[in-house]
Order: sequence, then structure tokens, then C-alpha cells
Amino acid sequence: MHVAGTNGKGSLVAYLKAMVEAGGLRAHVYTSPHLVRFNERIVLAGAVIDDEALAALLDRCERANGAEPITFFEITTAAAFLGFAETPADIVLLEVGLGGRLDATNLVDRPALCAITPVSLDHQHYLGDTVAAIAGEKAGILKPYVPAVIGPQPDEAAAVIGAHATALGTTLFRHGADWSVESLSSGFVYRDARRRLELPPPGLLGWHQIANAGTAVACAVQLADRFPLGNDAIAEGVRSVRWPARLQRLARGPLVDPLPEGIELWLDGGPNPSAGDALARTVAGWDGRPLRLVLGMLDTKDPAAFLRPLAPYLQSVRTVAVPGEAHALPPERLAALARATGIDAAPAPSVADAVAAHAAAGAPAHIMICGSLYLAGSVLAENA
Repeated sequence: MHVAGTNGKGSLVAYLKAMVEAGGLRAHVYTSPHLVRFNERIVLAGAVIDDEALAALLDRCERANGAEPITFFEITTAAAFLGFAETPADIVLLEVGLGGRLDATNLVDRPALCAITPVSLDHQHYLGDTVAAIAGEKAGILKPYVPAVIGPQPDEAAAVIGAHATALGTTLFRHGADWSVESLSSGFVYRDARRRLELPPPGLLGWHQIANAGTAVACAVQLADRFPLGNDAIAEGVRSVRWPARLQRLARGPLVDPLPEGIELWLDGGPNPSAGDALARTVAGWDGRPLRLVLGMLDTKDPAAFLRPLAPYLQSVRTVAVPGEAHALPPERLAALARATGIDAAPAPSVADAVAAHAAAGAPAHIMICGSLYLAGSVLAENA
């Protein structure tokens, strides 16, 4: 199964992996980027690949490639495919690295299913500067006569995806037209023309996770003829899913342990305007404690667009560099961009210093570290 989209790709794959495993099946998984260790990107039959196996696969791929030019993502994708081919499993869950049409993962002629999660502005320097252009790149994973599940989309993305599907003879299973979800106090309801499923609250937090979980259920429904998953497996997958750095509360560790009572530390990796909007909608329903941000972003992102929906809920922002990233926005520049949107912002030398500064402002409060998956990975490593 092949998954593209701007937001929610990784969450969708995580839900499906949890459902497949709850149903007693084994899944290969390929995702990117990693958070702490590269090995996270390749899961063989349910287990993260170990160093020895990874090194052996990469060595074989490098020898086969010889002196020909190849990118980092291309050779690691080849290594993942080789590992999948030689290790028994029931299904491959394949996440696009960037875009779709020209992505190194877009080599499978006839996947069991395709899926496109919500499309929005991101990576404009590679994919185009409009939602329609980016949707065209994402729709490049669609294949003739292979069904595709489509998550919630803005109108311009839906139109482009629909046109691509018509040209290919692809049947779409679309949110809002062919399936829907409704939030309940006890979880959510999934509906399509043939079924109604009452499901538990998603194991991942945030208002947007209802749609992500619903998209995964829609995928499970479409895969039912080849990979039968009962309602119990679907429900257990929704409940038990794990996907770090997606609105994750950090409960212990060096960053958390010194915090005074009443202060919670949270982590989220979403870097684009849609991620900022999703975060804002989530914190709008929180308990009223002040929200203080620790923000680090790359210079390929749009901090103002990310912060704009969050601004009404923010008490202050401390900006940091994303460790080890050549394209990290300098904290001083990031703080200036935040102040230009009317937000109280100042740079900090490190995440630990930023968290400490926010904690010193008094309890109770929520402190949210966000703005980059690369930053999230460094935080998970630091707080391990």
C-alpha cells in the first residue's frame, strides 16, 4: 500500500500497522524522516531493522549500483525494498518521502491500495507554490485501476486528484462523499455506504487524529478482500497506535523532571501551516493554562504562517536552533519573525534553556516544543 499527502502520512501508516498487527498479520513499513535513529525508517515484519541487517542491505545496494550516481534517499529506499523482498510479511506500508510523482518509492506498478492524506502548502521549492500544483505531485502515486482512499482535502486539491483519477480509471473512496467520521465523547463513528463502526478514541491526540484514524479505517475497509481485518482489530489498532512526536506529552526525563508541579511539557513535529492550524484547534480545547512555545524551524518553512493560527493562545515563545541542521533558522531571526506577528518572542541558546525560561515564568502552564520533526528527534534523544 502506498501513501502520499502533506500532513498525516505517518499517522495513517501507524494506525494501519497497529490494525494489521492487532489482526495477527505482519507488516513491513517504510517511513521518513527518522526521529532518533535511521533504523526507525525500515520495519521488517514488525521489527525495526537492526544495524547489522541494515549495513548488509546497504552494502549490497552500493555494490549493485557501482559508480552510478544515486541519492541518499534512493539507495536507502532500495535497501528497504530489498529487505522487504527477502523477509516474509503480509503487507508493505510504504510512505512517500517527498511529493509522489517523482519520489523514489513510486516504483510499485500495482499496489493493493493508494491513499492521499490532506494536501497543503509545504516544500514549495520542490513541489510548486500552490495547493493545486502540490496536489498534482501527490496524485502522481495513483495507478490505473488501483483504488485510492482520499482523506479530507481543500477544494483545489480534490479537483486535481479527481482529474488524475478520471484520466487513469482510478476509483476514489473520498472523505465526505464516500466515507465520513463523527467525533463522539466516547470516541468516533466511521460511516460509509455499507457500514457504521463505533470506535474508541484514537491513541494519538489532537482533533485532526479523528480524520487520520478515519482514513485508516477507510483503507482497512478497502483492503478487506486481501487482508481481512475484523472490527475488533480495527478498534484495537485505533486505540493502541503509537507514533512519537505527534502531540506527545513528555512524562519523564531530564527536560521534564526539574519542572514544577502544574507545568506539562509537550512535543509536536509538524512544521507547516496546516500543522500549526491543527495544533491551534487542539490547544483551543485545553484547560485554559497558558501556552508557551519552544520553536525551532528550518529556513525552508514559513514561521509566520505556522504561528498565525496559534497566536491567540500563546503567552510567549522562545526560539531555538534545530541542532545539526545546516538550514536551521537562526533563533534571533526566528524570534524577529514571531514578533512581527505580534507574539512575545525571544531567542534561547538551547531547548533546555528555553524550557527553563518558560518554567521560570510560573505555573501552571503548557510548554510545547514544536516546529520541526528534526527538532523533535533531537528532543527525544536529549530527554531519553
